[in-house]
Amino acid sequence: MFHCRVYRSGRETVVAACDEEVLGRELREGKLRLHVTPNFYGTDRVSSDELTNQLRGCTIANLVGERAVGLAVEHGLVAPERVLWIAGVPHAQMATL
Repeated sequence: MFHCRVYRSGRETVVAACDEEVLGRELREGKLRLHVTPNFYGTDRVSSDELTNQLRGCTIANLVGERAVGLAVEHGLVAPERVLWIAGVPHAQMATL
């Protein structure tokens, strides 16, 4: 399961999603710091199918965790070489132009 929150503003649809086990963590590595907060990533739990559908329909995504990022990579939405690792946890952002 994943935690997911969808934001809409005008033509933009932003999906913030993370693996369940990283919600609430603060990831730090060198100067990089990422807070995986329920306020941003949401408290709604979704399946991989639901997250895939959200990702296919969004214009921007912010993803944290091996499964969430892996799902985007598997579906060709994020290039594996663009994944950033922070404290051993993958993080990826995507945007459609």
